[in-house]
Amino acid sequence: MIRALIVDDEPYAREELALLLAEHDDFRVIESCENAVEALRIINRDKPDVVFLDVQMPRISGMELIGMLDPQTMPRIVFVTAHDDYAVAAFEENAFDYLLKPLERARLAKTLARIRETHNGRPPVPGGVGLPLLTQIPCFAGNRIRLVRLDEVEYVYSDLSGVHVVTAEGDTSTDMTLTALESRSDLVRCHRQCLVRLANTREIRLLDNGLGEITTRSGKTVGVSRRHLRELRERIGLR
Repeated sequence: MIRALIVDDEPYAREELALLLAEHDDFRVIESCENAVEALRIINRDKPDVVFLDVQMPRISGMELIGMLDPQTMPRIVFVTAHDDYAVAAFEENAFDYLLKPLERARLAKTLARIRETHNGRPPVPGGVGLPLLTQIPCFAGNRIRLVRLDEVEYVYSDLSGVHVVTAEGDTSTDMTLTALESRSDLVRCHRQCLVRLANTREIRLLDNGLGEITTRSGKTVGVSRRHLRELRERIGLR
């Protein structure tokens, strides 16, 4: 069974695609959602095989969503949109296919056939060549979604409860992985479970035991492992 996620801000478009996919017994729609933030959570949690993704959506576009996914576990992305002028950009961002609205059964069937061919023993997902750097990170504060600008971020860390984005104002959680954030931004790893933004760093202390300690602009402290201290020193021009 090939598991599919539908992401589109138009309810009719979601329903239409779900009905068309229901005509194919080996495809199952595991979820439909109306925005990229909800989709990010579902993709990381449920690991669908293919995502049918609208390009133009409020707040975060389909193109921006791709940049928020872990490049090592990215599902096949099939863009579904009414605008054919996005085709070149879509394929540059590692889209598996590109479908125009209104959907045609025959054209969709060709896409599904290609997905079937690659489903078993699928090749590695490309590493996101050509994707732009992130400018914002979707975070959750209670029942609200907050889009944190990258230039606000001091560091990001993970623990058993998830991934947390820390700014001068405090911290919130995100569904993005450390791997995706590291590959799509200027955040630098300072130890296995933490990334730091050097532009928001006040100082790096070199400790006697070969470790380090970062002080952020707002006065927070972050540990640096021996493994990553050398890289951080090289990035700021020290040997």
